[in-house]
Amino acid sequence: MNASGSGLRRTLGVGDAVVIGVGSMIGAGIFAALAPAAHAAGSGLLLGLAVAAVVAYCNATSSARLAALHPASGGTYVYGRERLGEFWGYLAGWSFVVGKTASCAAMALTVGTYVWPGQAHAVAVAVVVALTAVNYGGIQKSAWLTRVIVAVVLAVLASVVVGCLVSGAADAGRLGIGASGGAGGVLQAAGLLFFAFAGYARIATLGEEVRDPARTVPRAIPLALGITLVVYTCVAVAVLSVLGSDGLVDAAAPLADAVRAAGVPWLVPVVRVGAAVAALGSLLALILGVSRTTLAMARDRHLPGALAVVHPRFQVPHRAELAVGAVVAVLAATVDVRGAIGFSSFGVLAYYAVANASAWTLDSASVSASTVPAARLVAGVGLAGCVVLAFSLPAVSVVVGAGVLVVGAVVYGVRRWAGTRAGSA
Repeated sequence: MNASGSGLRRTLGVGDAVVIGVGSMIGAGIFAALAPAAHAAGSGLLLGLAVAAVVAYCNATSSARLAALHPASGGTYVYGRERLGEFWGYLAGWSFVVGKTASCAAMALTVGTYVWPGQAHAVAVAVVVALTAVNYGGIQKSAWLTRVIVAVVLAVLASVVVGCLVSGAADAGRLGIGASGGAGGVLQAAGLLFFAFAGYARIATLGEEVRDPARTVPRAIPLALGITLVVYTCVAVAVLSVLGSDGLVDAAAPLADAVRAAGVPWLVPVVRVGAAVAALGSLLALILGVSRTTLAMARDRHLPGALAVVHPRFQVPHRAELAVGAVVAVLAATVDVRGAIGFSSFGVLAYYAVANASAWTLDSASVSASTVPAARLVAGVGLAGCVVLAFSLPAVSVVVGAGVLVVGAVVYGVRRWAGTRAGSA
């Protein structure tokens, strides 16, 4: 990229990329997702986690291969555009930007609820402003803050795991090896838990800010995913061993209820702090991801071209970051979107379906000939997994998510029609 302000600075190494990936995945979801997943799968909760991990692995591998070939900001938006055509890239970008903008507002409100329940909206706006300012100062400042957040959250989760497993309340018999919720319940749980894995896309989305992306991104994505899977498995086993699937279903705050039942109630406020910090980390990574996808779409004029400007000093898409921060702040100040973002899970799965479909097109001209069969197998499993999990989600999430995609397709069609009309005039 040139120095005129059109490109981003490559400053992130493997360690930075792994931390950002882990920080994106190990967010507030692990503090809340286990209860609805247990409600769906019953004793098959761990099976649901395994299914989600397999699909996430396929998506991560496909994304890593594509990121090595297309190391630009935008992630699947870029891959879909380059390998499937403009429409599919646009649809992936649309679902990501719309869905994740709502997720940003929801995560900001989650932080506000934990920090000061009576002033959740005001705290949410303040948090959005602060994190937007951090991101504005450069990707290295964002990476440094993410390291601190990840360290705090991992320490809290480790205390939960140890506190539960060493207590007399832990019983391996509660883990369950069946699937009392049936195959449909396991798949629905996998869809809900998959949402907690989805942050590894942030590494690919930041591809233009990674040093030697052809090596760094393919190494960082599986490392971040592997660390997260180990953490999630340990937490799920610890909580299940104390509460069991039946107790987990009724838990308003699963991790806090588990440490209370394990006889270590002094950990409850620690868990609350950990949840707030985790939500903060998720929000930081979400704003990074949405602003970079906005930058890529603005470069192609799917969004206002003014958002494609890169700051000459800080080398960040500052207008895109400010625009995303402003929209999220307004949403966080005026509406409670925490209960209305089920479509985000559907949108994330649609996003990765496009990534896997893009990876299916890889041939010997893109990767080594010996890699092509494995790449297509992984992409095929990932694509099928995304479709199955998307339509295994609760009906409301499917309907709203599909509606968001339809609106995006209509907007694309109208713009194409208007452009054609203008060109022929």
